[in-house]
Amino acid sequence: MYIAGENAVIKLNTSIYYASWEDYFFNLLLHNYFFADTAYTLLGFHLSDNILYAVVKQAFIKADEMTDLNEVKKFMAANGFDNIRRHDYENKSLGLIIEDLHDENVITAEGILYFIDTVFFINPSKFWD
Repeated sequence: MYIAGENAVIKLNTSIYYASWEDYFFNLLLHNYFFADTAYTLLGFHLSDNILYAVVKQAFIKADEMTDLNEVKKFMAANGFDNIRRHDYENKSLGLIIEDLHDENVITAEGILYFIDTVFFINPSKFWD
């Protein structure tokens, strides 16, 4: 991650958490749909030491208080996502799992939750119906 001025960060991703680049791109689209205030912009790609990276830009959010994970749980429940383990949530009707919503990936500023490093997975048998 690189700070790009006062309002943005640049991130590199190898899609290591995903089965394919397609899954990573679905993750970006889902993040942008659900969390438009911290949407990713795909800037391009970078090749270094034979490793391909996606280069994305995202709003820089500066926390002004610690994130209360109970508030994250309430927010997610209000939006149809059940807490299935520690920081992971599932919406069975949509066929989506979102992982890694701990207090470093959900930032609180002025009482608002900002989701910055989400990891979405699709249940293909349900999502595409």
